[in-house]
Amino acid sequence: MKEVVAERVAARIEGDFVVFLIGMRINKPWKVQRWWPVFRAMPVMLRELEAAGPETGFLGHSGLSMRLIAQYWRSFEYLEAYARSEDGRHRQAWTAFNRAARHARGDVGIWHETYLVKAGAYEAVYSGMPRTGLGRAGELVPATGELSEARRRLHLGA
Repeated sequence: MKEVVAERVAARIEGDFVVFLIGMRINKPWKVQRWWPVFRAMPVMLRELEAAGPETGFLGHSGLSMRLIAQYWRSFEYLEAYARSEDGRHRQAWTAFNRAARHARGDVGIWHETYLVKAGAYEAVYSGMPRTGLGRAGELVPATGELSEARRRLHLGA
């Protein structure tokens, strides 16, 4: 079990960053051979990114469900470089998905959303939680003083 941070804390990431949401939808659950490879591909890519280290621009991730992952990146350029790399697991998975989809479009769906976040244009607070979300990708700091309320964490005044 992950260690719980009992205090009320806020997440902090220096500078601009990218939030990348990626997920899948199983449309025909009985066609396991179609959705299982998609389901298995993401953990492999995440392990690859974690092992590669900070030079990839990958800051971390949180699983929001078995079929939805939030990833945090230093910039869109880093995210795009990974997606387009001939050497990485993503290219292999993407090629395999497109090859399979030609014969079974609609059996499984995939989607992603990319958000470019300017420095300080976010807020996140946690209490009694293990490190998750932005708190896992960045650092955790006490949610006191200027970080005690969402409005103040967003620098919108008191």
